[in-house]
Amino acid sequence: MASLQEYLFISGLLFAIGLAGVLIRRNIIVIFMCLELMLSAANLTLVAFSRFNTGENGLPDYNGQVLVFFIITVAAAEVAVGL
Repeated sequence: MASLQEYLFISGLLFAIGLAGVLIRRNIIVIFMCLELMLSAANLTLVAFSRFNTGENGLPDYNGQVLVFFIITVAAAEVAVGL
């Protein structure tokens, strides 16, 4: 089973690749794809913290996973603007 540090490392790597793409590229479609990559990295971080942060009764804390749904909604609106 992967540890929290491994999830955070992968998330940071994805975010860095997305940020580099946003800063370097000039094509708006590629910039939107890199922004999607950055949002996916944030989603991975939220789900990882939600999974590894247990509450009082031993169940995972689902607040991060609920926030992921809102981020996915923003990403869908971004795709609609891009199209």
